Order: sequence, then C-alpha cells, then structure tokens
Amino acid sequence: MSRLLTMAIRILRLGSSRDRDEGPRLGTVRRPPRGVRKPDYARRNFYDAWLPELAPSDALLAWARTRPFTPARSEQFARRYRREMKRPDAQRLLALIALLSQHTNLSVGCYCEDETHCHRRVLRDLLAEAGAVIVG
Repeated sequence: MSRLLTMAIRILRLGSSRDRDEGPRLGTVRRPPRGVRKPDYARRNFYDAWLPELAPSDALLAWARTRPFTPARSEQFARRYRREMKRPDAQRLLALIALLSQHTNLSVGCYCEDETHCHRRVLRDLLAEAGAVIVG
C-alpha cells in the first residue's frame, strides 16, 4: 500500500526549533540575524536561504516602528506590504515558492514574535493566493 505524502509550507518564527519534516527554511527578512556568523544561520535555526525580496521595505518597516499597532494600523501595514509584493520580482518568488510547496516541504519566516503585527500573516495569504499548500 502506498502512502500519500502531502508537501507544504510552514510559516514560522526564524530562530525557533525546527520540526522534523519542515524542509529548508527561507528567511523573508530585510537583514540577517545580528551577532550571528553567516555559516551559523542554518545551524542556529534562522534560515537556509535568504529572500529579502519578500520582506517589507526599509521604508515600510520604519513607518511600522513609529507608533504602536492598532487593528486599523495593522490593516494599513498589510495593505502597504501587499502593494510592495506586487513587484515582478516578488511575484516570481511567490509563484516559485507556491509551486515548490506542491512537491516538497518548505518553511518561510521572519523574526517577529507576534505574527498578528507582522508581514508573516500577510505572506501566508499571498502564498495561498499563489496556490501554495500551507500547513498550520
């Protein structure tokens, strides 16, 4: 009897413990982790590949840090990030990750502790809209 394997993307916090079957981690962050040597990024559970093209721009991050998030401000951040992700380079990466999720396990993440005020929650939706298989 053959077992049907489901491949998918996990959306997670970089630096967290790895799950056994999560696959390679993709870091969708603007900057590498501070104080960590490049050869240690994967070993310390940050990321195996860096995709800053899927991170919010420096300008959007600066705007986000000016005031605390409210529900309205969080939605404004989401709209602005979605607009940035309409760039051709971002669209190509989203399509590639979505396609890969149908054939292998991947993990995508950033450093934020709270996903509710983070681009990670929007990225989850963008990947799903691009056809990605997402777990959790």
